[in-house]
Amino acid sequence: MKIGVIMGGVSSEREISLRTGEEIANNIDKSKYEVCKIIIDSEKELVEKVTGIDFALLALHGKFGEDGTVQGVLETLGIPYSGCGLLSSAICMDKDVCKTMVRAAGLNTADWFTVRNAEKIDYAAIEKMGYPMVVKPNSGGSSVATYIINDREEILSAVEEGLKYDNEVMIEKFIKGDEITCCIMDGKMLPVLAIKPKAGFFDYTSKYTNGGADEYVVQLEEGLHKKVEYMALKSWEALKCSVYARIDMIVKEGEPFILEANTLPGMTKNSLFPQSAASVGISFPKLIDMIIEKSLEIRG
Repeated sequence: MKIGVIMGGVSSEREISLRTGEEIANNIDKSKYEVCKIIIDSEKELVEKVTGIDFALLALHGKFGEDGTVQGVLETLGIPYSGCGLLSSAICMDKDVCKTMVRAAGLNTADWFTVRNAEKIDYAAIEKMGYPMVVKPNSGGSSVATYIINDREEILSAVEEGLKYDNEVMIEKFIKGDEITCCIMDGKMLPVLAIKPKAGFFDYTSKYTNGGADEYVVQLEEGLHKKVEYMALKSWEALKCSVYARIDMIVKEGEPFILEANTLPGMTKNSLFPQSAASVGISFPKLIDMIIEKSLEIRG
């Protein structure tokens, strides 16, 4: 079977995608699969570059990769691919839609609204929601152009910066608490990881700089663990996820809040998902194998 590891892309997360793709390609079981690296530099070349592969192992992040676009092209071409499907990918990439679905499922998530024009910011709604708050691109990732805002004077510049990366910006109530992440493989939750960024929050630098954050398996109190697991699996179901995904949360005074869902989480050896899998004896090559096998079971 010829597997194409698709990486690169045109989003602000291109460099992270290239890292993910290289590590995945280097750790696939070469005795089982023929592997080729496919680096995408523009949207137009995808169809040409995937011609001849039997399976697409997606290492893309952000727009044109994680948002359902590539998944739709591959489905049209009849090429099975890894991870969540077209609809789930599109839902989870749009933070506004994702949070709407999560809240409709009866799960906690911070209050929010979105802005499409910096000249039409609803300052009254912001004052009602209260500071601090988070301003970020609605369909962005890796905390690019994400800011914690403490007063009105900072809002306009943060929104303007976010609109450079997306046509819609989310303004969300900031919840101070302990950040955790729940990795889900085939509808089952792996061990929960705690994230302790050295900076004020888990920003781009904390995520991708060695030593930028402490990440470790955490043993939650039994009641809290049950609550977190329920919310993670209920989100997986509500967002129509499949194969694997990562649900990020904040825990404030024993109460978990859904932050977002990642349908193509980072997959370098040191990324959160492989760390969680390794804690239960699943090696990185084995994890990749599981993703391929489950994806083929669904779409092969």
